[in-house]
Amino acid sequence: MATNLNKLVLATIVVAALLQGSWAQTTHLVGDALGWTIPPGGPIAYSTWASKNTFTVGDVLVFNFANSSHDVAKVTKAAFDACNSTNPISISTTGPTNITLTTAGEHHFICTFPGHCAAGQKLAINVTAAATSPSPPPSSSVKTYVVGESLGWNVLPNGTEAYKAWAANKTFLIGDTLVFNFVNGSHNVAEVTKAAYSACDTTTTISLTTTSPARITLTTAGEHFFTCTFPSHCTLGQQLAINVTGTTTAPSPPPTTAAPAPSPTATPPPTTATPAPSPTATPPPTTAAPTPSPAATPPPASTPTATPPPSAATPPPSPSPSGNTTPSTPPPSETTTAPPPPNSATSLASAALPVALLSIAVALLH
Repeated sequence: MATNLNKLVLATIVVAALLQGSWAQTTHLVGDALGWTIPPGGPIAYSTWASKNTFTVGDVLVFNFANSSHDVAKVTKAAFDACNSTNPISISTTGPTNITLTTAGEHHFICTFPGHCAAGQKLAINVTAAATSPSPPPSSSVKTYVVGESLGWNVLPNGTEAYKAWAANKTFLIGDTLVFNFVNGSHNVAEVTKAAYSACDTTTTISLTTTSPARITLTTAGEHFFTCTFPSHCTLGQQLAINVTGTTTAPSPPPTTAAPAPSPTATPPPTTATPAPSPTATPPPTTAAPTPSPAATPPPASTPTATPPPSAATPPPSPSPSGNTTPSTPPPSETTTAPPPPNSATSLASAALPVALLSIAVALLH
């Protein structure tokens, strides 16, 4: 049981490794639908195809050709330029041929059949290291332009107008790349000043590239001028003028507008809440203090003057007991009439005493 489990784990690891390898590599069909043959337009066909692809270590090239009519040989750069097939690095005579790119740098392939290489059946590519594979994301913000598209970099029948029309509808930004496809030994590409461009003066150049495909990265904004330095090629229209604008990093200013807005609205409100409570709270206590003092003092002063009317106090006998304790609180405004109750109680007692004595005497007589 343990042995079977170990085999299962090992098989899983192998499958994962194979899947990872298949995801990491890219298979390129050389020439796409054209295949590997003598191209109708000469070497430009395969130069244009290569400029539209990115080759990385681990990728696979597939050469489709008819057996006994073509082959594919890997050669040195010198043999590639001279179409020399005497000492190839490797050769395959059976199609389709799959070639895995195992090293970084330039790789060159030709057909060794007589006249095929000279007729354009040759391919040069540049392979980058596998460690640089995370670089493609930035390519979403930059572009690669193949100058002249399928026409390549050449002397064209309609002269300068062809390249003017090609550049007219394009926007070139810093970081974009121009690819010039041309036949080595027959053309080159030079960057020159505006004055040299206008006069087709190729004696002094800013830069010169003699090997195709020439990849030129646009690193500065402004006008850029390119021409071919071969005799009469510039005057025949093999020249290009473009205008390069800045990168797309300008949208950063908008966040600055959000910061100043909240500061003015938050500060004023607290100032209105502080002054209100102070004036309204102080006046009320001044009116409550003087009222209780005058109401309590008058009653004792009127006590001696209330004795004369004993007869007027007799009708209300019931309020007299409670009047001894609460005369001053209920009606503070009637302070002059409050004294009679205590004096009427004493006069009533004195008037009732003879009656009581008389009642006792009558009881003793009986």
